[in-house]
Amino acid sequence: MRKVFFTIWLILIAPVLMGAVRLPDIFSDNMILQGNREIRIWGWGDPGERITVSFNGQVRKVRTAKNGEWMVTLNPEKYGGPHILSIKGKDQVIELHDILIGDVWFCSGQSNMVWNVAKSNNAEEEIAAAQYPEIRSFNVGRKVAFEPVTEISGEWQVCTPETVGNFSAVAYFFARKLFQETNIPIGIINASWGGSEIEPWISEESFASLPYELRDHYNYTPESSPDSMKIKLSTGMIEAGKVQPNSYPSVLYNGMVSPVVNMPIKGVIWYQGENNAHAGRSGDYYSLFPALIRNWRAQWGYEFPFYWVQLANYKPESPLPVESQWAELRDAQHHTLSVPNTGEAVTIDIGEANDIHPRNKQDVGLRLALIALNKTYGQEVVYSGPVFQSMNITGNRIILDFHHTGSGLMVKNKYGYLNGFAIAGADKKYVWAKAYVNKENQVVVYNDEIANPIFVRYAWGDNPGDANLYNREGLPASPFQAAHE
Repeated sequence: MRKVFFTIWLILIAPVLMGAVRLPDIFSDNMILQGNREIRIWGWGDPGERITVSFNGQVRKVRTAKNGEWMVTLNPEKYGGPHILSIKGKDQVIELHDILIGDVWFCSGQSNMVWNVAKSNNAEEEIAAAQYPEIRSFNVGRKVAFEPVTEISGEWQVCTPETVGNFSAVAYFFARKLFQETNIPIGIINASWGGSEIEPWISEESFASLPYELRDHYNYTPESSPDSMKIKLSTGMIEAGKVQPNSYPSVLYNGMVSPVVNMPIKGVIWYQGENNAHAGRSGDYYSLFPALIRNWRAQWGYEFPFYWVQLANYKPESPLPVESQWAELRDAQHHTLSVPNTGEAVTIDIGEANDIHPRNKQDVGLRLALIALNKTYGQEVVYSGPVFQSMNITGNRIILDFHHTGSGLMVKNKYGYLNGFAIAGADKKYVWAKAYVNKENQVVVYNDEIANPIFVRYAWGDNPGDANLYNREGLPASPFQAAHE
């Protein structure tokens, strides 16, 4: 809770001015500010009002602009706390207490990022054990907007058994592992919307710069155009809660991302893609996903780490090799690793055929955290399962080499047989294949009915439930498709 103080004169003589100095909700008691980067504090006041900001010995003074906005920049602070942030106006002081300096991770996506601890595996045990006062969470209130807004709703909560049940499960288990390994306070800002596609999360300027074929699925009538919707919202003809975010690009960026881009962060974790696959536009994701990453980095102004969850297995298993929107979207996610400073948590082994929301969020958060511990925090941990590197053909055998084999490839099957591989000749008619790990730590794939194999796929399908290639550290191989050149 913010503490606000007024002078006696203000209380008795001019109550209408009370609360003239104001902060966005992202600033509150219990918040975590990003360490080792400049800190920005901003808000509103009366036009021309003198504002004094004090924090851990730093003092900044500024006058508000004509529209009442103000912002100050503090020097970087080292990890630690707690501290008090004080904002003083002409007749008012706001004090925020129990502020920590740590690492802030922005967490976004659709329902699997929304999914909370209370609905996840072993919820009672996880909640009871959640005594981590140096982990803090801010759930961004859902908001659709047709132009960038400056405010979001929500509050910072300290991680306790009383609060953690409503934390994003993926974000919490990610934050918990980071804190356990680094002892750095971890803040998670969860800005997610269940069922959202990727397009609403991209800013208007960035989306407009994309090729037309990535934008042409929006079909507006004069009554439903973005300009018309702005008027209807501003005049109260329609409520914001009635607007479907997937009907328009950029509306979630405007309402849930733009308000915090002035707040420095350590990086982003992302769990989204299911709805783009459902819509049959997985092919667009090869361009849309890198565009979103570039867009957000440009808005924040630096190349922060961006790590995501590859879609889990879902839907009934297919008895035959088939084409798959889900497999194609996973492939698009995987190709986005070509963007610098990115990472991917593979979850092809922990989905549920009959539920798009797997309850095992512990392993999802852990796998994301392993990436961050290695790539962001510099720890020597294995953070990825096997990733296809190259293929050669000897006779009717395809020989596959992999990156990220850790201490060696492993077949998660008591008989030692690899599953999930399919091959094809020049006709591209895929058939299931036999496969095994040879002494050179390679995978050999074949089907005696295919004399001249050219194409190979692994775990390619909505739910390749029998895929069982891992490294010995227990991390699954990423699905892939490849062709011999």
